[in-house]
Amino acid sequence: DEHDGGKGFWAITGYDDLLSVSRQVEIFSSAQGITLEEMDPEDFRLRRNMLEYDPPEHTRYRRLVSKPFARREVYAYENAIRLLARQVVEEALAGPSTFDFVQDVAKQLPMRMLGRLLGVPDEDGPWLIERGDALIGNFDPEMTTHPLGLTDTDDFKHIPFRSPAALDLYQYAERAAAERRAHPTDGVISKLLAPTIDGEQLTELEFKNFFVLMVSAGNDTTRYSMAAAMKALIDHPDQMAELRDSIGTNPSLMDSAVEEMLRWPTVTMPFRRTATRDVEMHGKQIKAGDKVVIWFVSANYDGDQFPDPYRFDIHRTPNEHVAFGRMSPHLCLGAQLARMELKVLFEELLPRIADAQLAGPVDRLRSNFISGMKRVPVTVSLA
Repeated sequence: DEHDGGKGFWAITGYDDLLSVSRQVEIFSSAQGITLEEMDPEDFRLRRNMLEYDPPEHTRYRRLVSKPFARREVYAYENAIRLLARQVVEEALAGPSTFDFVQDVAKQLPMRMLGRLLGVPDEDGPWLIERGDALIGNFDPEMTTHPLGLTDTDDFKHIPFRSPAALDLYQYAERAAAERRAHPTDGVISKLLAPTIDGEQLTELEFKNFFVLMVSAGNDTTRYSMAAAMKALIDHPDQMAELRDSIGTNPSLMDSAVEEMLRWPTVTMPFRRTATRDVEMHGKQIKAGDKVVIWFVSANYDGDQFPDPYRFDIHRTPNEHVAFGRMSPHLCLGAQLARMELKVLFEELLPRIADAQLAGPVDRLRSNFISGMKRVPVTVSLA
């Protein structure tokens, strides 16, 4: 793609090619950024988060932050997630039969769960999520006061997402860290600040950048997956009914449904890599320094990997999608938590409704990075 105003990029769209690029981190590097944006090296150094390191630096960073997101830790959260999901569903269904599924359900559960994980007051949740929305939605004028491509963001080029919202989150993270150092808890912030048995510890900037990453990517992507899943079930009422009827009798169906709910929208669409040396792929010459963009959303619809890929199918097995990456050092840390939240939400929601229909047009996020639905108006009838 000979992109105007930039260096252009190679698009990697096939499933097998995406896996090949993802695994060869020594050739296809994340250390010059994961977005298409051109960045000054000093700006990038100040803004980078753990996604923008290669091994061994990435391995060290990941080791310091991964424990709270391990499978065992996430399964320990299941009861808390279920209680929150039940509360969210009951609140939504107690109101008018027509409501915005995103605002009243899909936004609420990840937001409240984030507060529990971080160990911050519930009343801080909406403020945090508003800032996270501004970061992930940094191309959308509804989500941020400084949308990329539409306003001048040079004053914020040293901070994540070129957004003033990141400054707010930096300051919040500093206050939260000071509080947790004085009064440790069992929340994620205390765990992130604690040194390992080898004495390793996040730097202040690493902690703040990871905090920003948690608040943005850790919340919005799950919300948008939930929204897309609800629309897919509405569009396929027979599968919604089958999934509802299977709850309590065939739990494996919900497991396969969740994987399809993740593949279907592929909320994070591309990640960029940068070639570290000349390499040939399919007869094309990729030069050292070229941008190489892996398109998860394309790979997840590769017909060689997914039979009938444009069919939503809660029975799809196997479903080795790449919504979280796959078989690479950059596999999404929050994958297990997102799966758990999706599973529990629909286990709590579906038995309570007899039917659901779209009540208006879906409104999508303006982004070339995140596939998100800002509004999904629905009308439900109670079971």
